[in-house]
Amino acid sequence: MKAELLREMKDEELREKLEDLRRELFLLNQRMRTGKFEKFAQIKQIKKDIARILTIQNERRNGKQR
Repeated sequence: MKAELLREMKDEELREKLEDLRRELFLLNQRMRTGKFEKFAQIKQIKKDIARILTIQNERRNGKQR
């Protein structure tokens, strides 16, 4: 997900998206441990999206806007 799209979201929407991504990452990690998962790039992308959301939340908390 692009940072521009995330920046347009409201704080509550970002929190919900972050929750969903963390839940999805957890489930993907569980599948990977059981050997029923082959899309490792998807895990990497979810981690990047989580980092983007956390960065935007920190910017908003500190009063910085791009």
